[in-house]
Amino acid sequence: MTYALTKKHMALAVSCALALGLVAGAATAQTNTSKQGYVVDQRGEVAKSGTGLCWRTGYWTPALAIEECDPDLVKKSPLAADPAPMQMAAVTPSPAPKPAAQRVQLNADTLFDFDKAVLRPAGREALDDFVSKSKDIDPEVITVVGHADRFGSDSYNQKLSEQRAAAVKTYLLSKGIDANRIQTAGKGETQPVTKADDCRGAKSAKVIACLQPDRRVDIEVVGTQPAR
Repeated sequence: MTYALTKKHMALAVSCALALGLVAGAATAQTNTSKQGYVVDQRGEVAKSGTGLCWRTGYWTPALAIEECDPDLVKKSPLAADPAPMQMAAVTPSPAPKPAAQRVQLNADTLFDFDKAVLRPAGREALDDFVSKSKDIDPEVITVVGHADRFGSDSYNQKLSEQRAAAVKTYLLSKGIDANRIQTAGKGETQPVTKADDCRGAKSAKVIACLQPDRRVDIEVVGTQPAR
C-alpha cells in the first residue's frame, strides 16, 4: 500500500514537472523579436519577478537590452540625444575703405584763354584726364577753387576766379559726378604762387607769362579708396 502511494505520488510529480516544462517552453517559444533577449509569457509580455525584474534568456547580451527592462543599457537615438551646440562660423570682416585724397593744380591758361572763363578743348582734355585718374576714389567732396593774377581790379579778378571754378564744375557734372559733391570757390588774386619780386613791371607779354602760375584752378578730391 505504501509502495502504491509512493508510485502514485511520483507519477503526480512527473506530471507537474512536465506541465511546468511545457509552460516554460511556451513562454520561451513565443519570444517577441524585439524582446528576444527576455523570457515572455503567452501574451508576449516580458516575464518579471515578484520585484519587477525582467527574466533574461540564456543568450541575452547588452545589445538586446530594451527600455522596459534595462533603460541604462539602451542607446539613445541621434534624435533623442542632446543637440550639439551650434558652431558659429568665423566671420572675417571686410577691409575698411581707406581714406584718400587727391589734389590737382591745373594751369588756368590750359583750361581757358587769357582773361576768359570758357573752357578750351585742351582744358576739357585736362579735366577728362583728371576724372579718369580719380575713378579709384569714391568721392565725398570735390572742391574746385579758381585763382587769378594781379592784373585787373580786385572785384574783377574775384568774379573771374569764381566763373572759372563754375565752368569746371559744369564740365564735371557732364561726366556724371553728383552736383551735391562739388563745391566751388573763387580766391581772386589773394593767393598768388609767385612772390612779390618775381614779376616786376607793367603789363606786358613777359610779365603776363611770368604770372602764369597765379592763373590756376585747384581741384581736390576727398573720399575713400576700397582696400585691395
